[in-house]
Amino acid sequence: MANEAVCIETPTEFERKTVADAGAIPMGSIMQLSSDPNTVTVTDGDSQVFGGIAWEEKTANDGITEITVAMNGIWDLKDSGSAITLGGIVSVGGANLVKQATEAEMVTGDIIGKCLETASASEVVRVKVGRIV
Repeated sequence: MANEAVCIETPTEFERKTVADAGAIPMGSIMQLSSDPNTVTVTDGDSQVFGGIAWEEKTANDGITEITVAMNGIWDLKDSGSAITLGGIVSVGGANLVKQATEAEMVTGDIIGKCLETASASEVVRVKVGRIV
Protein backbone atom coordinates (compact mmCIF):
# COMPACT_ATOMS: atom_id res chain seq x y z
CA MET A 1 0.00 0.00 0.00
CA ALA A 2 1.09 3.63 -0.27
CA ASN A 3 0.60 6.96 1.49
CA GLU A 4 0.43 5.55 5.02
CA ALA A 5 -0.01 8.11 7.80
CA VAL A 6 3.14 9.23 9.64
CA CYS A 7 2.77 9.92 13.36
CA ILE A 8 3.98 13.39 14.42
CA GLU A 9 2.56 13.52 17.98
CA THR A 10 1.80 10.25 19.72
CA PRO A 11 -1.88 9.44 20.18
CA THR A 12 -3.38 8.80 23.61
CA GLU A 13 -6.65 7.12 22.56
CA PHE A 14 -6.60 3.62 21.10
CA GLU A 15 -9.28 1.07 20.28
CA ARG A 16 -9.26 -2.63 19.37
CA LYS A 17 -11.00 -3.35 16.08
CA THR A 18 -11.92 -6.58 14.31
CA VAL A 19 -10.20 -7.29 10.98
CA ALA A 20 -10.27 -10.13 8.45
CA ASP A 21 -7.50 -12.70 8.90
CA ALA A 22 -6.82 -12.75 5.15
CA GLY A 23 -6.00 -9.04 4.87
CA ALA A 24 -2.58 -7.42 5.19
CA ILE A 25 -2.62 -4.03 6.92
CA PRO A 26 0.48 -1.81 6.94
CA MET A 27 1.09 0.28 10.06
CA GLY A 28 -0.26 3.80 9.48
CA SER A 29 -3.13 2.73 7.23
CA ILE A 30 -6.25 4.87 7.48
CA MET A 31 -9.05 2.47 8.38
CA GLN A 32 -12.78 2.62 7.63
CA LEU A 33 -15.59 1.11 9.65
CA SER A 34 -17.31 -1.57 7.59
CA SER A 35 -20.92 -2.73 7.85
CA ASP A 36 -20.17 -5.26 10.58
CA PRO A 37 -19.97 -4.07 14.22
CA ASN A 38 -16.49 -2.86 15.21
CA THR A 39 -14.92 -4.23 12.01
CA VAL A 40 -12.46 -2.15 9.98
CA THR A 41 -10.81 -2.40 6.58
CA VAL A 42 -8.21 -0.22 4.88
CA THR A 43 -9.80 2.76 3.13
CA ASP A 44 -10.29 2.35 -0.61
CA GLY A 45 -12.53 5.27 -1.62
CA ASP A 46 -13.77 8.61 -0.40
CA SER A 47 -16.56 9.46 2.06
CA GLN A 48 -15.96 6.37 4.20
CA VAL A 49 -16.56 6.32 7.96
CA PHE A 50 -13.23 6.83 9.75
CA GLY A 51 -12.25 3.83 11.86
CA GLY A 52 -8.83 4.91 13.18
CA ILE A 53 -5.22 4.65 12.00
CA ALA A 54 -3.52 1.24 12.22
CA TRP A 55 -1.06 1.40 15.12
CA GLU A 56 0.42 -1.99 14.29
CA GLU A 57 1.15 -4.02 11.17
CA LYS A 58 -0.89 -7.09 10.30
CA THR A 59 0.31 -9.81 7.97
CA ALA A 60 -2.19 -11.63 5.78
CA ASN A 61 -3.31 -15.07 7.01
CA ASP A 62 -1.47 -14.79 10.34
CA GLY A 63 -4.46 -15.91 12.45
CA ILE A 64 -4.91 -12.42 13.96
CA THR A 65 -8.42 -10.96 13.77
CA GLU A 66 -7.98 -7.82 15.92
CA ILE A 67 -5.67 -4.82 15.66
CA THR A 68 -5.09 -1.63 17.62
CA VAL A 69 -6.00 1.64 15.93
CA ALA A 70 -5.16 5.18 17.02
CA MET A 71 -8.13 7.52 17.37
CA ASN A 72 -6.26 10.79 17.94
CA GLY A 73 -2.80 12.34 17.72
CA ILE A 74 -1.21 14.52 15.06
CA TRP A 75 -0.35 12.86 11.77
CA ASP A 76 1.08 13.69 8.35
CA LEU A 77 -1.59 12.61 5.84
CA LYS A 78 -1.69 12.96 2.07
CA ASP A 79 -4.28 15.16 0.37
CA SER A 80 -6.35 13.38 -2.30
CA GLY A 81 -5.71 16.12 -4.83
CA SER A 82 -8.51 18.43 -3.72
CA ALA A 83 -6.44 20.91 -1.66
CA ILE A 84 -7.35 21.70 1.96
CA THR A 85 -7.48 25.06 3.72
CA LEU A 86 -5.84 25.78 7.07
CA GLY A 87 -8.29 24.78 9.81
CA GLY A 88 -10.40 22.80 7.37
CA ILE A 89 -12.14 19.66 8.57
CA VAL A 90 -10.96 16.57 6.71
CA SER A 91 -12.55 13.23 5.81
CA VAL A 92 -11.46 10.09 3.96
CA GLY A 93 -10.55 11.03 0.39
CA GLY A 94 -9.43 7.65 -0.97
CA ALA A 95 -6.98 4.87 -0.13
CA ASN A 96 -4.93 6.43 2.70
CA LEU A 97 -5.90 9.91 1.50
CA VAL A 98 -7.77 12.85 3.03
CA LYS A 99 -9.86 15.67 1.56
CA GLN A 100 -11.72 18.73 2.73
CA ALA A 101 -14.91 17.36 4.30
CA THR A 102 -18.29 18.20 2.84
CA GLU A 103 -21.21 19.39 4.94
CA ALA A 104 -22.92 16.02 4.44
CA GLU A 105 -19.86 14.17 5.78
CA MET A 106 -19.92 16.29 8.93
CA VAL A 107 -23.51 15.23 9.54
CA THR A 108 -22.83 11.51 8.93
CA GLY A 109 -19.67 11.42 11.10
CA ASP A 110 -17.12 10.72 8.37
CA ILE A 111 -14.66 13.17 9.94
CA ILE A 112 -10.99 12.37 10.57
CA GLY A 113 -9.92 15.67 12.13
CA LYS A 114 -8.71 19.24 11.53
CA CYS A 115 -6.03 20.34 9.07
CA LEU A 116 -3.25 22.28 10.81
CA GLU A 117 -1.80 23.78 7.63
CA THR A 118 -2.85 24.59 4.09
CA ALA A 119 -2.40 21.76 1.59
CA SER A 120 -2.12 22.19 -2.13
CA ALA A 121 -3.32 19.32 -4.32
CA SER A 122 -1.70 15.97 -3.41
CA GLU A 123 0.51 17.48 -0.68
CA VAL A 124 1.30 15.80 2.64
CA VAL A 125 -0.32 17.86 5.39
CA ARG A 126 -0.42 17.85 9.18
CA VAL A 127 -3.81 16.79 10.62
CA LYS A 128 -5.03 16.75 14.21
CA VAL A 129 -6.96 13.47 14.28
CA GLY A 130 -9.95 13.04 16.56
CA ARG A 131 -12.02 15.73 18.20
CA ILE A 132 -12.19 18.86 16.12
CA VAL A 133 -13.05 21.37 18.83
